[in-house]
Amino acid sequence: MIIEDIHTKRMAVPLKKPFKTALRTLEVAESVVVTIHCDNGMTGFGEAPPTVVITGESLDSIQAAIQQTLKPALLGMDVTNFEHIFHILHGSLVGNTSAKAAVDMAIYDLLAKKMNVPLYQYLGGYRHELETDYTVSVNSPDEMGEDAVQYIQDGFTVLKVKVGKDDIQKDIERIAEIRRRVGRGIKIRLDANQGWQTKEAIYSINKMAEMDLDIELIEQPVRAADLEGLKMVTDNTDTPIMADESVFSPEDALKVIHRRCADLINIKLMKSGGIYKAELINRLAEMSGLECMTGSMIESRLGISAAAHFAASKKNITRFDFDAPLMLKEDMISGGMVYNKNKIILQREPGLGITDVTSFEEVRK
Repeated sequence: MIIEDIHTKRMAVPLKKPFKTALRTLEVAESVVVTIHCDNGMTGFGEAPPTVVITGESLDSIQAAIQQTLKPALLGMDVTNFEHIFHILHGSLVGNTSAKAAVDMAIYDLLAKKMNVPLYQYLGGYRHELETDYTVSVNSPDEMGEDAVQYIQDGFTVLKVKVGKDDIQKDIERIAEIRRRVGRGIKIRLDANQGWQTKEAIYSINKMAEMDLDIELIEQPVRAADLEGLKMVTDNTDTPIMADESVFSPEDALKVIHRRCADLINIKLMKSGGIYKAELINRLAEMSGLECMTGSMIESRLGISAAAHFAASKKNITRFDFDAPLMLKEDMISGGMVYNKNKIILQREPGLGITDVTSFEEVRK
């Protein structure tokens, strides 16, 4: 099962509604699609979106990393020698985690196809169905309340609410308005995307607890590098705190775990460099008694399929943030996982189950 060629292509799909966080506003979902072709006729698929404000990668840098560094390093290698392949993949260049992730998921797609099983079974097979949350972008309290009601009517029971863009009091107003409109029985988790300072994070989290807003967890309240601040927030609030941007690698996870900076860890393939390193992060967290969530960037059903298969395979991953494809105006992906409102059902076909990615222009390097 020898790697004969690696292709990269670009894909761009408009969003139904602008996606707004404390870090950016996005109106079009762009990504680099990777296909790895082997001598036995099998093809593996992968995807990497550019998220400059988090991973530091652009479309150009992702393609350059794959075509100029990863492709020459991997051509001619046997996919079944995957431990060697992943050693080369992660040792060939520093950073570039999204580029690595796209190649990683294509390799895993091929490995599962070789075994003739869905990827989630190849990785462990704990479950085959997931429940995703739906993200409420940061806007005015009234607009966020309206959006939240719409998502509940669409069948979602868990909301991930973006905060941290401006005044802390406005964030509290936003959450209070959402809770007032959706009532009890709906889970609300917050994602500040590093947008709060340590003291205001502690104040706002405790204030929302006093107001009985019933927040499930708070994701990345402070800057990614501020582990002391993250620990202070965790130590001085009762609401569970989740590390996201603070954890890219297993080494980052070790620091957070050792210092007990957070109660949970959010694993994203675009941060970890793919499934190989994501598995290590989850193992470390599980051994330390920390549950994990698996999330994503703004990706199509291709990238989300890989993340969902990984998440479904592991008992310790208990929360799922896979709503991005539902935000897109078009679905360019044939085959793979399917949505049934808030449920994700993983297919029985081998690998990711992806058969084609349409309507994109090949970028030749």
